Amino acid sequence: QVQLVESGGGLVQAGGSLRLSCAASGRTSSSYAMAWFRQAPGKEREFVAAITWSGTSTYYADSVKGRFTISRDNAKNTVYLQMNILKPEDTAVYYCAARIRDIATVKDMYYYWGQGTQVTVSS
Repeated sequence: QVQLVESGGGLVQAGGSLRLSCAASGRTSSSYAMAWFRQAPGKEREFVAAITWSGTSTYYADSVKGRFTISRDNAKNTVYLQMNILKPEDTAVYYCAARIRDIATVKDMYYYWGQGTQVTVSS
């Protein structure tokens, strides 16, 4: 089992930046791909970004490409999401997720989830 805890959410003005963190604990010796998803009120949970266990490959949703950066520090069992040039449409609860081995962009392919952290972008 892996436990995931997100932090770093908050209220920011449009054009601003936030950095989310996701700390993993438990069975972290396995090779997990990590991802961020988000869910706005009344909408489906959608893929944002993913990173391989080694950190050498990343993948982004078109809506965040060029503005968000996913990274990880395996020594700290932590994954980050640096969010720049934030827009009101980025407002959502952001979730960290983990799965063994390969990157995926479909939420049903992730086994472990955090509780989420709220990001609100004001216009």
